[in-house]
Order: sequence, then C-alpha cells, then structure tokens
Amino acid sequence: MSAREWLEKDFYAELGVSSTASADEIKKAYRKLARENHPDANPGNAQAEAKFKAVSEAYGVLSDTDKRKQYDEARKLFGSGTFGGGQGGFGGFGGPGGGGFDIGDLFGGAGAGAGGSGLGDLFGGLFGNRRSGAGTSHRPRRGADVETEVRIDFAEAVRGATVPLRLSSPVSCPTCHGSGAKPGTRPRACATCTGTGLVTRNQGAFAFSEPCPDCRGRGQLIDDPCPDCRGEGVSTRSRTLTVRIPAGVSDGQRIRLAGQGEPGRQGAASGDLYVVVHVNSHRVFGRSGDDLTITVPVTFPELALGTTLTVPTLDGKVSLKVPAGTGSGRTFRVRGKGVGKKDGSSGDLLVTLQVVVPSKLDEKAAEALADYAEATADHDPRRDLNELLGR
Repeated sequence: MSAREWLEKDFYAELGVSSTASADEIKKAYRKLARENHPDANPGNAQAEAKFKAVSEAYGVLSDTDKRKQYDEARKLFGSGTFGGGQGGFGGFGGPGGGGFDIGDLFGGAGAGAGGSGLGDLFGGLFGNRRSGAGTSHRPRRGADVETEVRIDFAEAVRGATVPLRLSSPVSCPTCHGSGAKPGTRPRACATCTGTGLVTRNQGAFAFSEPCPDCRGRGQLIDDPCPDCRGEGVSTRSRTLTVRIPAGVSDGQRIRLAGQGEPGRQGAASGDLYVVVHVNSHRVFGRSGDDLTITVPVTFPELALGTTLTVPTLDGKVSLKVPAGTGSGRTFRVRGKGVGKKDGSSGDLLVTLQVVVPSKLDEKAAEALADYAEATADHDPRRDLNELLGR
C-alpha cells in the first residue's frame, strides 16, 4: 500500500469509532463488523468481503499501540498530502510517483523488528544526510496479527479440547511463494533507484528524497507478475486449522498461535493468530476460578438426621456424607473434581446444600410436622437475632 493511500484512509471511520476510542471500544467494533461481513457468513458477496478486509486492515493498525500512535502522528503531520499539512509543501507524497510510496519508508517496517527509523531516513534525505545503502521501502516486514473467535461447550473448557477452525485470510501466494513474480521468473532490482526505492534530487543547498517513480518505492520491478496474486505475493484463501484449547480456559481468554497470522513481506516472519474463546454456560455447574460449583437440593430431615448424597460431577457421580445437624447453605468440597490446571492437577467441586420446602403437604405429613414443632418448642432459631435487636 502506498503512503498516500495509507494516510488518506480513515481507519477510525472504517470501524465506526472516534479517534479517542479506547482499545476495548475498538475491539468491540471490530468484532461486530467482522462477524457481520465475514466471507463465510456472506458467500459470494463481494461488498461484504471488501468490508471485511477493510475492517481487518483498520483493526490491525488501531489495535497495536505503537502502530496507532504512528498512524495518528503521521496523519497529523502529513494528513493533507503536504509536509506539515500546509500549502506548497515539499511534495514527497503528492508528487510524481508518491502514490506508490511504501509506508515502510515512513515507519521503518513497523512490526518487523528491523532496526532503523523510517522517519529518520526521510528527514535525513531532506537535508542531504540520508544513510548509505539500500532503502527501507522493500525491507522485509513481519506479517500482521489476526484475531478470530471460537465457541466451545462448558465441559470442553474444563477438560480441554481440540477444535477445527476455518479461516478466510491472506496467505503467502502458493503459486509464486510470495515473490509476486510468475513461476520461473524473479523480480529484478530497479535500475533507476538501484534497488533503494528512493531517488534524490538537488534543489539549491538541499537534497530531497522521494519515491522512485519507476518501481513506486519498492526497489524491485516485476516484469511477469504472478497470474494468481497479480504481483502482490499474497492471496486470500480459506484454510482449516486444528486448535488445541487447553484445559481450564476461561470465557473471553485469548490463545496465541505463533506464525499463523498474515504472511510477512519479502520473506519476513508471519504474524500471529489470536483465538478468542467463548464458553457456553452449563445448566447445572458454575465456575469459580479453578473450582466448579453446584447447588444440591436436600430435605430438612436429611440435614437434621444426616445422610449420604449422590452428587453429579462432569466425570460421573460421587458420594458425599452429610453429618447430622448440617445447616442449609453449607458448602462441601470434593477434591479434584474441578477445572484442569496447567500443572496437570485439578480444582475442586464446591457442593452447596439448599433445603427445599414442599409447596403442599398431605394430612399425615402436616400432623408429623405439627408434632415436631411441639417437640422442639423450646428451640428458638432467632434467639441470637432477637438479642442483637434488644428484644
């Protein structure tokens, strides 16, 4: 992408957020638009596919703190197409060949991990002090990171699972292997700029650097472009990955798959793929950290007299001994029946007992309860409360 195209794009408008939006607001807007316009959800819809690519590109910049800062500063500095945003600027972006200037010349291939500052090269060239050697426009650049989502069941989150993930994303062109040239041919260094991507012109006491008009700042020329990617070296493909979801993953947790993002340029490393995991709720079990929770209904006689309960777990059933005189709401701990941990151990199952009162009683049960109430008339369950209230 050219610098002019990059700077003229409003990534904030693309995501429908303000330039002061927080990282969470940007992420929320991207996820909504990505779901609505994903190629898998809109087969054959070219407009939706274009929108999906646009919001992915915008998120790739605005979700990265450093890239967003550079983008904001560059738009402030060069937003109107001239140096400093004024009239009659140096013309480095609006002049001949400026439309093809690789943004790597501005930011030195941000994200690639390569040394040097693109802005430093630019200003150094303006005042005749540009560094010797090849330019930065065709420096290898690391691919952008990609984010997607997956939804799994509650039990899969507890135990771990392996799930297939289908993606439609840019990949290195399999025909030209990312070179952009037709198989059997290779790109050649631009003779005009000797492969630097920049040409220098003198004007009085100053020397000005600008993108090479012949190679459009790339430093290379492709005489026979690859028929599949049209010289870009990247194509969009649908691919299926097998993702291992670790035991104990939490709802909303991100899993990083190194090197599974967008392919790098000029042989650089690919970006990473981040999978956001959404976990379905369970009808019976809840979760508290590494522990599972369950509420088991019991009768009053079971608590008063004591009993042995059969309690369900995700792995079957266990027996739980309830001592006589147990109060309603008490929680028991069943060791090792909770969420799997990284070290191979598991959390616990927390069982809370809750008395269930029958909505209706037959005559025999009512008489029995009346006899019980008479037999325990001396027991006041609210005595401590009444003492605190001074009654």
